[in-house]
Order: sequence, then structure tokens, then C-alpha cells
Amino acid sequence: MTTETPPRTTPNVRLPMLGVLFGLLLAMLDNFIVGTALPSVLNELGGAPVLSWVVTAYTLTAAATTPIWGKLGDLYGRKRMILTAVGLFVVGSVLAAIAPTMGMLIGARVVQGIGAGGLAVSAFAVIGDLVPPRERGKYQGMVAIVVAAGTIGGPLLGGFLTDALSWRWAFLINLPLGILTLVWVALSLHVKHERRRARIDWIGAMLLVVSLSAVVLISTWAGSAFPWFSPQAIALVVVAVVSLAAFVWQERRAPEPLLPLRIFATRNFTMAAVLALVSGVILFACVLYLPLFQQNVQGVSASVSGLLLLPMMIPVVIASQVAGRIMSVTGRYKILPIIGTASAVLGSVLLATMTTTTPVALTACFMVLMGIASGLTQQMTTTIAQNSVEHRDIGAASGAVTMVRTAGGSIAVAIFGSIYAAHTSGLATGALEPGIAASVSQIFVIVAVVAALGLAAALTLRETPLRGTR
Repeated sequence: MTTETPPRTTPNVRLPMLGVLFGLLLAMLDNFIVGTALPSVLNELGGAPVLSWVVTAYTLTAAATTPIWGKLGDLYGRKRMILTAVGLFVVGSVLAAIAPTMGMLIGARVVQGIGAGGLAVSAFAVIGDLVPPRERGKYQGMVAIVVAAGTIGGPLLGGFLTDALSWRWAFLINLPLGILTLVWVALSLHVKHERRRARIDWIGAMLLVVSLSAVVLISTWAGSAFPWFSPQAIALVVVAVVSLAAFVWQERRAPEPLLPLRIFATRNFTMAAVLALVSGVILFACVLYLPLFQQNVQGVSASVSGLLLLPMMIPVVIASQVAGRIMSVTGRYKILPIIGTASAVLGSVLLATMTTTTPVALTACFMVLMGIASGLTQQMTTTIAQNSVEHRDIGAASGAVTMVRTAGGSIAVAIFGSIYAAHTSGLATGALEPGIAASVSQIFVIVAVVAALGLAAALTLRETPLRGTR
């Protein structure tokens, strides 16, 4: 007699999971590996006014295409989408490595970003296909290790390759890992899928891309390229609002909507989306601005800037492992994001108190709290979201929370960049340290408010028992 509960941790799950995690590592590494290569890119290709788009083009297209990949996976199969996404990512990496101009480099980053959107959502959706919700906690630690490796290893690897070889090797390094991922997934991943006859909601996809692009452009340009209440900013706001309203209308009438609105009818899914937004803001604020503060204010060497994140990343891995074990044994999870978001509120408030005299060791202690917060919320959001929807919507649900997390991080980076520029522009070198300290303090005040919103969302979660079957 058969049982509904699948084998717990078997090679049949571990082997394909490893290939999927290779793909996720590709996307995570490229999120952070390029930052250390940007000065060399600028020296060779020029284009200072558009240099930030080497990063923004990647994060924007990754966020905008994530739900599209999720829905395509629901319709045509996860394996096909992973292979396609890896292929696009590798092609984009080659184009970036050989780009002779800044414009072509940005275009190559768009191709990479499209592939990265598929890699991220497919990884979480495959976990949903292979592992029942109650067992998914065990794999949070694996995902957390990949996140930590990409976050810390990206800047270190990018700096080493740029110094030893050329900035172009920051992109060429993706080729061996990409080829390994293609072969591994092709041979090991076997997920049963019944193809559904349906048309892709391309109108909805276009409207979503336009809306997200307008929001990111507002966050990036308003206050720097033009004033907040200028005609350009108002026009972008109008485009964002109108396209979002049109997207909702389209999803209500489409036979096979890109983001089925029924998934938002569940309170837990909506709260998981809020937690995803919070986790994206926390991650990007810490990864980008804490090393900046430690290098320029506390005088730590830039060559080991990636290692400065260890006090945060080690707790991420440990907290994810503990959370996964608790979920697997008890089937309960509500207390975990509550503790995580409360830790984020406390850690952000403490980080906001930093001044030019704050020692490195004290900053590291504050970062431990942010690591615990990230470990208890970041991967938890996908599990809660997937447990809140029917299996046919797992790809769409995974895509939605991943999109919110990425878009939230991208928007936060743009806003935080404006705050940083406002505090430091026009200052002499000697006066720069107080300006940086003031900007980082203000940034983490905002993070604390966002984390408090996440705590409110966590408190309103309804603890629906985690399913023990796929």
C-alpha cells in the first residue's frame, strides 16, 4: 500500500536539488560580483553617467521577468525553464565579457537579468515540486549557504579576478558553472509535469514589466537626475499607477493569468509577500552599506570587504538550519518570522545609532541580529507562500514572492543611494566620514520602520499546518 509521504532526504532529491542550487548560485554571485569590477569597467569603457545601469539593468529585468518564468514553469515544466534560463544567463555573460562599449555591456546585463529571474524562481518552485512543505525547512539551510556564498564570495571573487586578470573575467567565470548546471540539471532533474493547454498572458506580462520599470526608475532618478516633484517624476508615477491598474484588470479577465489574483485572497500569501519585501530591503541595505561604512568610516581595508559580512552571514546559515529543523519536527512556523522581524527591528535601531566613533566589533555584534533576522524570514516566506496555494499555482506564488523580494531590494537600493548622495555630495575628503555615518544612520532608521511592518505582518499570520505531502 502506498503512502503519501515521500522519502525524507534521499539521493533522488539531493542530486537534482544540487543542480538547482548551482543555478541559484549563478544568479546570487552575479548580483554582487560586478560591484568590485565597476571602477575598472569605467576606466576602460567610460560612460560614468550610466554606470549604475550595469547593476540596475540586471536587477530590474530579474525582478520584472520572475513571475513570467514562474508561470511558464507551471504551464510547460520546471526543467525546461531552468535549462532555458541558464542558457540565457550564459549567453548574457559571454556578451558582457566581450562588450566593446558601455551600451552593449548594459544590453548584455539585460539578457543576464532575464536569465537570472528564471534561475531564482525555478529554484524555489522545484523545491516546491520535489519536497512537501513540512520537509522544505531542511533545505532552507542549503539555500542560505548559497545566499551567503554569493553575498560574500561575489565581491571577493570579483575583486580578485579584476586585479589578477581583467573585469571581463567577472563574467567569464559564469561559463564553467553555467555549463555544469546545464549538464547536471539535464541529467538529474526529473519532475513529472502534465502540460496544460493555455495561452501565455503576454499582455499582463508587458503591463507588469512597465509598472515595475517605472517604479524602479522613479526610485533611481527622482531626487538625483531630476527633482521629486518634477514633470518627469510625475509622469513616471502616472505610468506606474496606470499600468498597475491595467495589469490588475487584465489578470481578472485573462483565461490563464500571469499572477492569478486568487493567490492574494489568502491572508498568509499576502503576509508572505510583505515579509519577502522586508527581507529584500534588509539584505540589500546590509550587504551594500555596512561594508561601505566599515571601510570609509571605521578604516577597514577594502580588500577584505566581503569578509566584513561574516558576522551577518554565519547567523543566516545557522538560523536557517534551526528554523528548518523546527518546521520539520513540529510543522509550526509562525513564531520564526516573528522572532526574525523583531530581531531586525532591534538590529536596525542599533545600527542607526552608529557614529564615526563606533568600533568595528560593536558593529559586528549588531550585524549578528540582522543575520538572525534574515535567516528566520528570507527563506520562510517562500515556504509560507507555497503552503498557501494549490499546487498548480506554486510557480506563480514562488515567482510573486521572489519578484517582491528582488523589486523591494532594488527600490530600496535606489532610495538609499539618494540618501547617501544627499549626505556626501560636495563634501571634502576630510568631512566625508560624518556624512557617510549620517547617511547610514538614516538608512537604518528606514530599515527599522520596514522591519516593524514585517513584524506586524508576521503577527497576523494564520498558522496553517504544513502539508506532509507534495
